[in-house]
Amino acid sequence: MAAKAVILHAALLAAAAFVAAPASAQTNDPNLTQKQLDCLDRTTAAGGGCDKEGGARNGVATPGTAMGGAVVLPALIVDLFPNPPAGTAPQTPADGTSSSNGSSSTPPPAPAPSGPVTVPQGLNLAEPPRAIAGEFVPDEVLVTVEGDAGVVQQIANSFGLQVRSQRQSRLLGTTLVRFGITDGRPVGVVLAQLAADGRTQRREPNHIYTLQQAAGIVNYAFDRIALDASQASGENVRVAVIDTGIDDSNPALAGVIAGQYDAMPNVAIEKRDHGTSVDGLIAGVGPLEGMAPGAKIYHARAFEGGKSTMDVILSALDWAAEQNVRIINMSFVGPKNDLLGTACRNARAMGMVLVAAAGNNGPKAPYGYPAAFDGVIAVTATDAKDGLMPQANRGAYVFISAPGVEMVAPSGAGSDVVTGTSFAAAIVSGAIANLIHAAPDRSADDIEKALAATAKDLGPKGRDSDFGYGLIDIKAAGAAKE
Repeated sequence: MAAKAVILHAALLAAAAFVAAPASAQTNDPNLTQKQLDCLDRTTAAGGGCDKEGGARNGVATPGTAMGGAVVLPALIVDLFPNPPAGTAPQTPADGTSSSNGSSSTPPPAPAPSGPVTVPQGLNLAEPPRAIAGEFVPDEVLVTVEGDAGVVQQIANSFGLQVRSQRQSRLLGTTLVRFGITDGRPVGVVLAQLAADGRTQRREPNHIYTLQQAAGIVNYAFDRIALDASQASGENVRVAVIDTGIDDSNPALAGVIAGQYDAMPNVAIEKRDHGTSVDGLIAGVGPLEGMAPGAKIYHARAFEGGKSTMDVILSALDWAAEQNVRIINMSFVGPKNDLLGTACRNARAMGMVLVAAAGNNGPKAPYGYPAAFDGVIAVTATDAKDGLMPQANRGAYVFISAPGVEMVAPSGAGSDVVTGTSFAAAIVSGAIANLIHAAPDRSADDIEKALAATAKDLGPKGRDSDFGYGLIDIKAAGAAKE
């Protein structure tokens, strides 16, 4: 009994530390008014107009259940896990929009992908998708386990959890399990409880990540990064892109996509613009030529409505690692997650160059991951005059700058004017593909050092939190010696 008391005390202490930030109510009811949401989140002044249960007075009382660390947004965002088809809510990406050049305000739906699309194997899915909102899925945890399916089920039984999926992760080198919490316990409490079990190795929330596209003419990137468009080539360089679905019928992607993987096979594809733009900026052909024509794109669809979760992203990263790619482009941002950090570290050890968007959440935003992990090239966005995009994240982790403001790129509707660190990251991925094409044996470490040593200094002298080392200069980086 004493041992149990010690474990329970430790669990409660760890849970308290995890949920130190004010807890926010979670609800999937799309019919709640803003007043009711405010009451649930206790944001109204002194709780004015709210009853003791957290509901709005003079209306339907709506009890709230605090979920540690999860955040209620002004309106429910139905993204990765859509509501059942009883009534579809309009979807507005939380990370920005792009301006279409088409004549119609509502472009026709893009056709289904023409090529074969790989879907995840052995996921053992136990529960259908559902609506979520916040910083992490409020009733799930991700755990790495040393053992087989029998051990996984024993852990689930011991802690009153549901096995929602399990698979062997190549980059993590172990079994990754997504456990569901069916009794309302906060995520922090469950993580603390699992920490007492030696069969579990790593335990993390199932964090939510967002694509980094901001609201937005000709692509000026070639000139700004000193890349001769007539000489640009990434021929046969393999580049993985983890993003939304794509419109692979867009002429700019003709012959560009070497393989596709759908990490969300049970979620309908509704948005294809972001992924199409990123792929096109890297390796597009024709009038909307990318930085590295001839490069082979291995595209993993892991986002819908601008959002994804950690387990989906890890599935996409594992697939990318299996394709023997040289570069992985990650134009998304989310919180620090140890599982993602391990996957990135192991991918880098395998010789892959990792490129990620620094983020579009403003100068006071926390560090954005995966960009802030060691070994990942964090890219911020500049305009045609080398000015910093105002919405860009700042921080010591910012590594390099690249054009990413008001550029024309392919999209699901044909072409869009796009802005964001997502697209600056794509420019850098394409530029690096040129370096690898010219010198296939060049290592990831050497490429990173060359980019830092040859960048055009912007802002304060030396590396700074706004521009990193400065604007990428691909001609100088190509000439740099190891």
